[in-house]
Amino acid sequence: MTQPLRTGLLAKKLGMTRIFKDDGTHVPVTVLHLDQVQVVAARTEEKDGYTAVQIGWGKAKVKNVTQPNRGHFAKAKVEPKKKLVEFRVAPDALLEPGATLSAAHFTAGQKVDVCGTSKGKGFAGGMKRWNFAGLEASHGVSISHRSLGSTGNRQDPGKTFKNKKMAGHLGVERITTLNLEVAAVDAEKGLLMIKGAVPGSKNGYVLVRDAIKRARPADAAWPAALVEAPAAG
Repeated sequence: MTQPLRTGLLAKKLGMTRIFKDDGTHVPVTVLHLDQVQVVAARTEEKDGYTAVQIGWGKAKVKNVTQPNRGHFAKAKVEPKKKLVEFRVAPDALLEPGATLSAAHFTAGQKVDVCGTSKGKGFAGGMKRWNFAGLEASHGVSISHRSLGSTGNRQDPGKTFKNKKMAGHLGVERITTLNLEVAAVDAEKGLLMIKGAVPGSKNGYVLVRDAIKRARPADAAWPAALVEAPAAG
């Protein structure tokens, strides 16, 4: 049975490091930072035709925010955000605007899917872009060892088909890596540590959600783990 969807988190990739286990072995991890990740809006079936939550990351300068977005943030009673994303959720997993999400939303050992924008590599050849083997190093091949080779047929059809794998722009694509493991969580500092590498460059934004091909842990917060507001006085 498919589990009902809950919101994911928006984080910034700080880079990679390693953490040590009790037995002395080390685990390479990617450190993700949550900075005032708040719910900005809720999409409902009645008003929007679908159910989702819009969340924002960080704090943007007001002068850098468009006038319509200023009104959007004012309506939610949250400070302007640097980045906005939406997560589809189940109807009973909607959150109130203004709620602040915690890194404790995920638990250590949980499987997650991480989505980011891959690094740009510029114009790349067929070997780098598509893992082509290239031509032989000898046997008459001259100055074209890394070339594509033939890209078409003979007189019939007499053309190169569209979408042929050729040299071209590489990178800057939306990449989702499935079933990564949460190695550690530091809710106080707003840090998530994901085992291994995640898509994107340093200081890039990534989306982290429950793995769609793995069961969510029974102790996972529902509908979300929120940061408690400080007591007045």
